[in-house]
Amino acid sequence: MKFEIRNSKFEIPRCSRGNGFSLIEVLIAVVLVGLAIAALVVASNSFTMANGAGTDLSTAEFLVEQIRELTALLPVADPQSGTATFGPEEASLAGYDDLDDFDGANFSPPIDAGRSVLTDFAAFSQNVTIEKVSPTDFELVVSDFDDSPFVRVTVKVFLNAKEISSSSWIRARY
Repeated sequence: MKFEIRNSKFEIPRCSRGNGFSLIEVLIAVVLVGLAIAALVVASNSFTMANGAGTDLSTAEFLVEQIRELTALLPVADPQSGTATFGPEEASLAGYDDLDDFDGANFSPPIDAGRSVLTDFAAFSQNVTIEKVSPTDFELVVSDFDDSPFVRVTVKVFLNAKEISSSSWIRARY
């Protein structure tokens, strides 16, 4: 188009394709940014869940170690009678004086190595099993009446009735 103003000729410049974005280009950019933000939100949620599972596992391992420390210096057999009668002979946790007293014990809320209740971890529980094992094959469980000098201690830690961690170790009678 050409206009004449007072005997002067002017041209109106036309917009060329390179001077801006079309509506389609803007919409595609908005969709791509939206997808990137959605992916970041999903990734953040996944990382948070993985971090929570790691925290639960660390707590469970801590609770297993508390039982290990508590029982580390206890004799396998009853110090008064010299026999290993599995299960508690004593009336309370404070009286447990040998390892076999812990057989079948379930602590909920869990306890620490000093036998104190850990109320901050009330959703967790510790389950302890003591089994006599064969002196030639630690995988083979023998009768409680067998004279094997070895026992296997197994501690399972549960969070809201779901097993989180389990650990076993062998102890010898001393």
